[in-house]
Amino acid sequence: PVVLDATIRSGGANFAAGARHWLDDLGALIDRAGGARPRDGRAYLPGRDVAITPGRVVWRNALCELLQYEPTTAGVAREPILIVPSWIMKYYILDLQPHNSLIRFLVDAGYTVFAISWRNPGAESRDLGLDDYLRDGCLAALDAVRERCGEAVHAVGYCLGGTLLAIGAAALARDGRQHDALRSVTLLAAQTDFSEPGELGLFVDASELSALDALMWRQGYLDGSQMSATFELLNARDLIWSRMMSEYLLGKRTKPNDLMSWNADVTRMPYRMHTEYLKRLFLDNDLAAGRYCVDGRPVALSDIDVPMFVVGTERDHVSPWHSVYKLHLLTHNALTFVLTSGGHNAGIVSEPGHPGRHYRRATREPGAPYRSQHDFVNETRAVDGSWWTCWRDWLRAHGSGDVPARTPDAGLGAAPGAYVLET
Repeated sequence: PVVLDATIRSGGANFAAGARHWLDDLGALIDRAGGARPRDGRAYLPGRDVAITPGRVVWRNALCELLQYEPTTAGVAREPILIVPSWIMKYYILDLQPHNSLIRFLVDAGYTVFAISWRNPGAESRDLGLDDYLRDGCLAALDAVRERCGEAVHAVGYCLGGTLLAIGAAALARDGRQHDALRSVTLLAAQTDFSEPGELGLFVDASELSALDALMWRQGYLDGSQMSATFELLNARDLIWSRMMSEYLLGKRTKPNDLMSWNADVTRMPYRMHTEYLKRLFLDNDLAAGRYCVDGRPVALSDIDVPMFVVGTERDHVSPWHSVYKLHLLTHNALTFVLTSGGHNAGIVSEPGHPGRHYRRATREPGAPYRSQHDFVNETRAVDGSWWTCWRDWLRAHGSGDVPARTPDAGLGAAPGAYVLET
């Protein structure tokens, strides 16, 4: 009925406009299939419109860059913050525009903030594995932050970056280095138990992994556009069918925003790393089962005893909150769990003042009995507002006072750095 009404009112102009949109999209698809460089669908460019929080690249290796941000307060918390994003996304989802940048929010709250920016791998990186991302990415960056600040770190991991951080924290605990390196661990929409992955499980089984393995073997990597198609199908009503009706039948192009532009800035994944992730974590669930090995020896999440802050989002199609919540069964430390409104991305990018946002929060003290997801929802009051302020206060409560502001050295160039601009 909506399309019929638009057709009558416009005399069919909606179909003419929709046909032009379809032809444009078809041309881009043909270009990509032919190996041409994809058309840049980003209306917001890093360093110009987004990822503009002032900072410097203070450390770099072949896998990632480490960004340190300029302080905006005279004093800062003694313990710095290190953000470990997922390698399937550009880090600046946490540094979009100034009003919705989590990084800027933390800097303005008086923290020394560091963030990893992963390099976009090509065929030459086909043999990089999960161990490389842990050793040369997460743990190497953690060492670089500690060297600069001389303190244990509030470590933060988003999505698969959170899974990687959890593995790293367990390895540090196993090796007796946990308390020297970590003050706390925060996991944002990050799974550690993959036994109930939600709708994503429909797309990953042994046969699908074999087909994907063959594709990645030929290319040396999984292309971002190939990966994004799966995530679109997870939320097909909003990301596929509603968009098609609007753009092709109603003739209305979706007005881009910063989050959509970030989503178009696709990344690739090395052959070996993605194969190991899907098999060892997703299919075999080695981390939750205690079989995951680092440096040839297994690690256990139950060894982690620094405080944890864990965020799940109500409408997450990538990391369902029921699955994220299962970390309660794998650990015994103090764990604060927050369930916030929104999805995998919009629920995390949920700045103060964003209308219609709410969250629930509860803390499991060490040794306390397990409380089910059902009981958590029924017994925990929803609070209007952004979970960011709740987390800021939690970080302060788990800190040890302030020190004079730390200014990054000249380093290797200004943020957002070089790696984030590679396509």
